[in-house]
Amino acid sequence: MTAPRGPGATPPPKSRRRRRRRPRDERQRDFSALLPHVLTTGNLAAGFYSITLSASGNLDRAALAIIAAGVCDLLDGRLARMAGATSRFGAEYDSIADIVSFGVAPAMLAFSAGALQELGWTGWVLAFIYTACAALRLARFNVQPERYSGRFEGLPSPAAAGMVLSSVWFGGFLRESGFPLDIPATMAGLGVALVGLLMVSPVPYRSFKGVRLGGSYPTVVVTVIAFAVILSKPAVTLFIVGFLYVGSGPAEWYWRWRTGGVLDEAEKDEPLPGHETRGTTP
Repeated sequence: MTAPRGPGATPPPKSRRRRRRRPRDERQRDFSALLPHVLTTGNLAAGFYSITLSASGNLDRAALAIIAAGVCDLLDGRLARMAGATSRFGAEYDSIADIVSFGVAPAMLAFSAGALQELGWTGWVLAFIYTACAALRLARFNVQPERYSGRFEGLPSPAAAGMVLSSVWFGGFLRESGFPLDIPATMAGLGVALVGLLMVSPVPYRSFKGVRLGGSYPTVVVTVIAFAVILSKPAVTLFIVGFLYVGSGPAEWYWRWRTGGVLDEAEKDEPLPGHETRGTTP
């Protein structure tokens, strides 16, 4: 039995419940699950930043912000799959961020760089066609499986954004090099609208998801040389690469129509190229 305490006795100290620390591997799993969302937020932030830069006339930095958004978008899906943290929420959040970064931001860049405000209401409509097509492209990609194996149906939205920003850089390069370049606002508006329409077209584009860059030593050497060439004059090389890729879809489609070639149909259970539950933007 406990002895009775007197009036001046000191009460026993209260027992403190020690907080149970979670295992280290559990904390690491939580961080791995959170990191893709952080990158998706970075994608969204870069797209929003690009819009503000385009509105203030800082076009070169606006184009760089879209590239930063593309890097974040490329990494978030890969990290989610590596960590086993794919989710429907992540896929929806990724698509919302992509609409801003690859739908609104490139249209704003084209609107400012192409002086589409000179066309009044027509310029606004031409830029909006690009944004609307990007949103429709992303929605179709999320709910409709691809028709052909290893192909995107329609121009991927990051490639369309890359075509817009590389065109802005290429135009600036020509002006700085002394070439007189004065593209009419009507031509610039029709160009950005055409790129938008290619996103919702049924034209198949190669996905290149089956390419393995680290397969052999010669492949690594060629890849390093290709990156060195691109980085030497990105204003020129990115425009050429983008133009060739954008034109490759219609060119291959026309060639198959002339020769009677047929693409392999995708299997019903085949995942979308680069997009499982959450992945690379179409």
